[in-house]
Amino acid sequence: MTARRSATGRGGRSSLDAGLLAPALSVAGLIVVGLLSLGLLTGNLPALPGGLGSSGNGGPSRTATPSNVVIVDPRADVPGTIVYVKAGNVWLQHGNRADQLTTGGRDSMASFSPDGAWVYFVRTTPEAGLWRINGAARRFRLATPTLMRIDPDGRSEPEALLTGRVTSGSFTWSYFLRQPAVSPDGTRVALVTDGPDPSKSDVVLQVLDLATLQLTRINAPENEPLGHQDPVWSPDGRSIAYVQNARDGARGAPVIAVYDTTTGKARVLTGPGYTTPIWSHRGKYLAATRTTAFGTDVVILDGRGTELLRVTNDGRSFAPVWSPVGDAIAYLVIDHGVTDLWLAPIDIAGLPISEGERIQMTISAGLDAGSRPDWWVPEDLIPTPPPTPTPPPIVGPSTTAAPASPSP
Repeated sequence: MTARRSATGRGGRSSLDAGLLAPALSVAGLIVVGLLSLGLLTGNLPALPGGLGSSGNGGPSRTATPSNVVIVDPRADVPGTIVYVKAGNVWLQHGNRADQLTTGGRDSMASFSPDGAWVYFVRTTPEAGLWRINGAARRFRLATPTLMRIDPDGRSEPEALLTGRVTSGSFTWSYFLRQPAVSPDGTRVALVTDGPDPSKSDVVLQVLDLATLQLTRINAPENEPLGHQDPVWSPDGRSIAYVQNARDGARGAPVIAVYDTTTGKARVLTGPGYTTPIWSHRGKYLAATRTTAFGTDVVILDGRGTELLRVTNDGRSFAPVWSPVGDAIAYLVIDHGVTDLWLAPIDIAGLPISEGERIQMTISAGLDAGSRPDWWVPEDLIPTPPPTPTPPPIVGPSTTAAPASPSP
C-alpha cells in the first residue's frame, strides 16, 4: 500500500496500542496525495482556468526541454545567482547559463543561506513504513524528507541535517519538513513541519537551531488542522512572514501573517487569498502571490498589507522572489503546462511603484512549480543605501535679551 500523509495538518489525534505515537489519519486519508491536497486548499499553485489538469491558459500542452537541459534567455544576465528546481534536481542560474547542482530527482524547495555559502533543500527518500492503524499493523511506502545543504560550487557531497523519521520499536513513520528559510545571521532555519512528533502537531511554523538541530515551535496562531506555509525572514531578522491557512467553506482562504521574534507575537497582515510572501531588500515592502477567481498573480504590498502594485495580470504567475539589489522580482509562470522563470524590473524608489519590460529567463524549462526560486547576490554587488540626510536645525525668531537693570 502506498501512503502519502495529508500535508494540511494532523486532524484528530488518538493514542495507539502499546503507547505508540499515532498519526491521526484514517486509511482513506493515508492514500491522499498530500502535496496536491495542500495546493488545492491553500492556493499555493496557480488556480488555473479549466480546473484540475488545466494546462495554464487553454489550448494544448507544451513540451518542456529534457530534464538535464535548461535554456536561458541571453537577456537574463542579472547580478548574482538564482536557484530553482527542475525534475527533482536543484539548478543554479548565473549570468546567461544554468547548471545542475544535484542529481537523483528527489530534491525540492531550495534556498540560499544569506552569505551564499550553502544551498538548503529538502530531499525525500523512499522507504518502508510500518504503523498501526485502527489496531492493525499496516505497511506503507513512505517518502521520508531530510533537510540537506550543499556547497553551491558542488565540490562536496550534500550534508544531511535533520531527517523526518519517527521510530517506535519496530514501527516507522515520518513527519513533514517543508520550505526551509535561513535566518539573516545564518544560525536558524524557519520551516513548516509537524515534527518531531506528528501525533501532537499540525504542519506549522517552527525554527530549527543549526547548532543543536533542535526544533522550537513558536507562538503563531493557526486554524487547526490547516497549519502554516511559506515562511520567510525579514532582512533584519526580527520578523518572519508566513501564511496562515484558513478555509471559507470548501475554498482555501490563506492570509499572510507576520511573527515578531522580539515580542513573540503574530499579526495578520492581509485579507484572504495571499500566499508566498517575500520581503524587499530593505524590508519595506512584500511581494506575494494573489489568488482570485481568475488565477494567480504577483503583487506588491506595503507594511500594512495594502496592495500597491499588481506586477502581473495573466492569472498564471506565482512564487515571487525579490532581487537582493532591490530592482527586480523573479517569479514562476505556467503556460500550457510548462513552468518557466520570468523577471520584472521594479522601481521602488518612490510611489507609485513602477515596473519595466518583463523578460522570460528560461525557455520551456519545465521547472518544478511546487518549489519557489531564491536569489543570492554578493554583498559587493549590492549598492549601499544613501545616508539619510540630517535635517537642518529649526531656527525660530531671534530674540534680544532685555538690558540688565542697573545695580542699586
